[in-house]
Amino acid sequence: MSKNPMRRKNQLRKIKIETGYLKNALGSCLIHFGDTSVLCTMSVEDKVPPFLKGTGSGWLTAEYGMIPASCNKRIPRDSSRGKINGRSQEIQRLIGRSLRAAVDLTKLGEKTIWIDCDVIQGDGGTRTASITGAFVALCQGVHTMLKDGRLTENPIVDAVAAISVGIVNGTVQLDLSYEQDSAADVDMNVVMTGSGGIIEVQGTAEKKAFSEKEMNEMIVLAKKGIKELNKLQKQALPGFSMRRRS
Repeated sequence: MSKNPMRRKNQLRKIKIETGYLKNALGSCLIHFGDTSVLCTMSVEDKVPPFLKGTGSGWLTAEYGMIPASCNKRIPRDSSRGKINGRSQEIQRLIGRSLRAAVDLTKLGEKTIWIDCDVIQGDGGTRTASITGAFVALCQGVHTMLKDGRLTENPIVDAVAAISVGIVNGTVQLDLSYEQDSAADVDMNVVMTGSGGIIEVQGTAEKKAFSEKEMNEMIVLAKKGIKELNKLQKQALPGFSMRRRS
């Protein structure tokens, strides 16, 4: 990947969200975090996992993968390995958990929402871009279902977005590129709701331990970045109103 231009420590990479990217998906977007690009789609099945049959409640789950040429070195497809890559499995579970925090599943009926995130180009932050874009695709799909009568009430309860943050060369930095991530002393991913609730924090010291003060600084910076992402999500969804819990 090309080197990213110098940014302030509290500055996101260039974010772009292209909605309605695929005509056959209920909701879709191509999201760019700098040189990272992820295609996010939403589909629906009129069935639920066995543990939800007869409950009247729905479900939301996710799949994630990187296309073979998304990085400098070819990534084999899971189908050629005969099993899902462990990293992909961990990330798709994170996406599912994050998006379920945005949805009142009891308003779906016995339907399963499928979120698919395919990394077209990777340059750091693929999981955070996936979550942020997946929420946009989810809202598009819900809007479609409300219009065609498959849903009678908006099940979205809050916005969800995610961002990476870390300590690079002794400085806290927002939204790490691959180059920055590779050199980071600390790498953290933060998922939050639009109202400021924390869904998940994944923080790892790569070279040396970090202090509680540094952790708090990273979370505050991540919160700032997520608020900016929420604004961009809203701009990508004109006219869509999110229902919040009372």
